[in-house]
Parts: sequence; C-alpha cells; structure tokens
Amino acid sequence: MVRPLNIAFIHPDLGIGGAERLVVDAAISLQKRGHRVVIYTMHHDLSHCFAETRDGTLDVRVGGNWLVPRSIGGRFHILCTILRSLMLARQIVNDSEQYDALFVDQLSAPIPLLKYTHAHIFFYCHFPDYLLARRDSLGQKLYRAPFDLLEEFTTGEADEIVVNSRFTQETFRKAFPHLSKIPKVLSPALNFEAYDRPVDSGDPLLRALLTEKRIVLSINRFERKKDIGLALQAFALCLQRNSATGNGAKRAAINNCCLVVAGGWDPRVSENTQYLKELDAQAKQLGLCTRTISPQRASKEALALLPDGAVGAPTILDDDDDSPTDQLASIDVLFLPSFTENQRAFLLSAARCIVYTPTNEHLGIVPLEAMYMRVPVVAADSGGPRETIQHGQTGYLCEPAEDDFAAAISKLLTMDDNKWRVMGDAGHDRVKLAFSLDTFGAKLEHLIVDMLQRPTHASVVLGVIATLFIIFVVALTLLLTWWR
Repeated sequence: MVRPLNIAFIHPDLGIGGAERLVVDAAISLQKRGHRVVIYTMHHDLSHCFAETRDGTLDVRVGGNWLVPRSIGGRFHILCTILRSLMLARQIVNDSEQYDALFVDQLSAPIPLLKYTHAHIFFYCHFPDYLLARRDSLGQKLYRAPFDLLEEFTTGEADEIVVNSRFTQETFRKAFPHLSKIPKVLSPALNFEAYDRPVDSGDPLLRALLTEKRIVLSINRFERKKDIGLALQAFALCLQRNSATGNGAKRAAINNCCLVVAGGWDPRVSENTQYLKELDAQAKQLGLCTRTISPQRASKEALALLPDGAVGAPTILDDDDDSPTDQLASIDVLFLPSFTENQRAFLLSAARCIVYTPTNEHLGIVPLEAMYMRVPVVAADSGGPRETIQHGQTGYLCEPAEDDFAAAISKLLTMDDNKWRVMGDAGHDRVKLAFSLDTFGAKLEHLIVDMLQRPTHASVVLGVIATLFIIFVVALTLLLTWWR
C-alpha cells in the first residue's frame, strides 16, 4: 500500500494542447489514487483550458508572470519563458507546503532551482526543445547555443527522466549524448470518462457544425510544424481526382464531404494567428470554399487577428431561426480555432476519418482520441503514430505526401460502412487495452515511488552551481543579442 504523497506539477502554459492533456490526466490519475496534487503554471486562461482545471477538480496556482513578459518585441520567447519559469520556481521554493515529488515537463531550466524544495524531481520529456527550434542563420545559432547547453545540463539534474514513446527515447539519446541516463517510456493515456460523456446536443455552438456531409477532421494546434497544409492539399486532390475519375456512389461519397480544421489557437502567439491566415489563403488558392468560426468569448483584439470574413457561432438557440439545417452545404473547409470540448466531442462522434499530418511527431494524442471514438486515422508513417496506429487495421500510415494522404482519405470515404465500423472498433479496442488512464496512473505511481526510494540526484550545492550557470547563460544571451 502506497502512502499518500504530496505532488506538485509544474507546467508552463495550461492551455488545450496534447501536453496539457497529459498533465491534466496524470494529475487526475494520481489524485484518484489518493495523492494530493497541485498544478503550478505561468498562464491559465479560463476560456482556453480543459474543464478539469477550472471546475475545481484540480488545484491550479498561477505565478511567475508578473514581471517578465512572454516576449520582448515579439522576440526572445525562450529567454523570457526561462526567466518566468525561474520566478515560478522561486514561488514554489518559498511555498510553505512540503512536496514529496515535483512533476516537471516541457521546460527543464527551473530544475536546479527546484532542488531547494528538497523534493525528488520527475521530468517528463515530450520532445527535446533543442530539436524544435529553428537555426536558419548564424545569429539564430549563436542565440540558441547557450539554451541548448542549458537544456541538456538541467535535464540531467532530474531524479527520474521519462519520455512518451520509444521514438522520443531514441531521439533523446541522440539529442543529449552527454547524458548517461536512458529515459524510461511512459506513453500518455486517455481518461475514458471524458470521452464517454454524451454530446450536449442543446449546445448552440454546435449549430455552426451541423451538416449532412461526411466530415474529414484535422485536430492540431495552428503551428507550421504540424503541416496542416498537407491536409488541405490532400483534400483538394481527393476532390479533384474524384471529379475526373469518380463514378456513381463513390463519386457522391467524396463530393459530399467537408474538411474541418480544428485546434488550439492563441491570439497571444503570433505563429498561431499568422498560420491560420496562411492556411485560409492556401485553401482558397486550391479552389476550396472556406469559413472560419471565431472562438467563443474572443476579444475584439483577437477577432481582428482572424482571417477576413470570420463569423461567430450562435450563443443561444432560436426556434424561429430559419437558417439552413446544413450549415456547411456550400463550404469545403471549415476552420475552427480554439474549439470547445463539446464541439470536439461532437466532431469526433461525427467524423468519417481523422487526418493527422505532423511528421516525426513524438507521440500524438489525437490518433488515440480518434481511435477510442471509433474513427479511423490517416497519419504520417513516422514517429509516435507508428507505435499507436496499426496500419490497415485501425487506420493508414502514409508517406507525408498529398498523393498518399489523398488515396487513404478516399479509401475511408468510400469504404463499405460495415468494414469502416470494423476498423473503428479495432481502434477502440486497441486504445482501451493499451492506453487506459488506470494503467497509466499505476505505472506513473510506481515510477514516482521507485524514484523516492533513491537519494536525490543532486545536492543543494550542485543546485546553487546550476542556478548560477542559468544566470550566466541569460547574461551571455543578452550580451550576444546586444552585440548582434
């Protein structure tokens, strides 16, 4: 019997991405096992977060954001994020509560300072940031160099390091050759209860999604590395080929479909706003008719950052509304930035297939969500999806090219309904067997308890040295920036 532990999670930005979903599920799983859980974060927008973080299910505390901005003139994001994380770490160190373990993810920079809590530190690496940053110029290489060194050094200070897939494990070893530790693999899980809840059909925000068309669904943050443009290209090619060669029922099945591109969109993140506009322009260049639904409760400033012609979803149901039942009758591509959880549930229940376009994705929670909801997945044949999707049984793994994706999408749109249901059931059974939250929680608890049996990896003295190193790195970065 494991004694109740006091565990704190430290996550930079508690939004609605895959990393945030993992942190929320991990916290809930440990809480259900009798442990006390707190989540510290630098940003928590109640209109852009998972329900469990705002309805009292989890104790969320915000800090580290009162002095340092998110960026300086739209630049120096990593520098500002590290400084904010150090301020948050200082708040945790000064907290009167004593923690047995700290679950840190995404950002390793505050780990040395967190050593002052005398708690064991469990670091969950989604993917090395070193491999995500761009280095297109000499200036960028000079700017990133100290941060890359800092990431490797501070990651090694954790008492336990865990990654989300075998792919990330191998990538970690190549990215950090000086670390002797081999991280353990703990794949994310799904909280089935959240997906088993019925869709609230009375939600007025669903009206904008009502359609008789078959839905091809893409769910990803609006970031260029997600390669959402591939979904647009493949969908356009699918329609083009069908017009040229399709016939009978198959032609009707493909013609009568719509691509819905939904995902995290934060008006504070310039890449999100720019990329959504780029995708809208790309879709129009491909000859596709588009519509963008603005996020619920978006500010005037946020609305101005959406593509031209964005419309709001209704917030109340009007029985006298004479608008057409099929809201997407004339639409080929619907963009749905910052959608709600009920909209997400509705789309997953209505989709014919999920198109997951990132290449070398470390794992990908969306394919798991889709398969659990009995929706076949079309994904790039690389990275984590190779470990979750069974090709030809729960979906299709394709080369990241529009030809291959278009062929797989067409196959699912025209597939016999019985065969399609068999594929969906196979995906559901696979996720239920291998990616349950109960299994994940038990493994996570075992890893934390095992970590607590060992002495902490580094002493407070080493923590002091590491903290001074961080200060040196920040000073060097500012110097290099000024010199440029």
